Amino acid sequence: MKKQIEAIIKKPLRPGMVGDGFRVYNYIPAAGIAQQRMSPFLMLDFNAAYDFGASDHIRGVDVHPHKGFETVTIAYKGSVAHHDSAGNSGVINPGDVQWMTAGSGILHKEYHEENFSKKGGVFEMVQLWVNLPKKDKLTKPHYQSLTKDNIAKVQLPGNAGEVNVIAGVFNGTKGAATTYSPLNVYDIKLNKEGEVKIDLPAVYNTALLMVNGSAVVNDEAAPEHSFLLFKNEGEQVIIRATGDAVILVLSGESLNEPIASYGPFVMNTQEEIIESINEYQAGKFGVLV
Repeated sequence: MKKQIEAIIKKPLRPGMVGDGFRVYNYIPAAGIAQQRMSPFLMLDFNAAYDFGASDHIRGVDVHPHKGFETVTIAYKGSVAHHDSAGNSGVINPGDVQWMTAGSGILHKEYHEENFSKKGGVFEMVQLWVNLPKKDKLTKPHYQSLTKDNIAKVQLPGNAGEVNVIAGVFNGTKGAATTYSPLNVYDIKLNKEGEVKIDLPAVYNTALLMVNGSAVVNDEAAPEHSFLLFKNEGEQVIIRATGDAVILVLSGESLNEPIASYGPFVMNTQEEIIESINEYQAGKFGVLV
């Protein structure tokens, strides 16, 4: 049985700036999709393709804390560098994914990679926030470096395209990321008239973002940059591209736990939020300049 579409949300009218390097459209939660409705996915920011131009000033987001969840950055165009208070650093390029588990608390900064910034060019990214279960919120911060070479690819029949399995399982192929709760994240690239059939548990919270191009999804038109939210019934999603298309599919089992959030802190109670703020102000997340 096909999953029924609950809502087709068009791209918000205006982007917002995160720092001075990320020009984003927010779909979760700003487009009216509550965090509980898409649990464990807490946030989705989409930096649609945009040419920032060459700059000697490196654009980005300065030092900021995270606690209680994971940040997932998917690079489509452009390059992003990062540093954190645990001494980690790295760069992600097109096709790569940075999966950071903030856990018990970390300071972090991310910005356009220096050479990309100096040359300029088209920048296109998605950032997700994925909630951690209560039992894992204080896990030690760490990264999973998922390069395009170690993300499993499934070629679709008839030259329809391919599925990059970032997390979860697609047609028996396991994704590159290790997750704290059951979820699937697929980066799908379809050629014109290419089709993919996806089977997902009916109870999983499921949505997709049309990163590029348009498609027909379960018999309904999905224009470029639209976000489709599915009802929690039915298992199958059928996508047929009307031109070359890139689609991000998100599906996960709800944590069914209270969500208390304040800026970059996501816990289960307001008392835990206050504790997190106090820890940050006391310097317990380390030092990063």
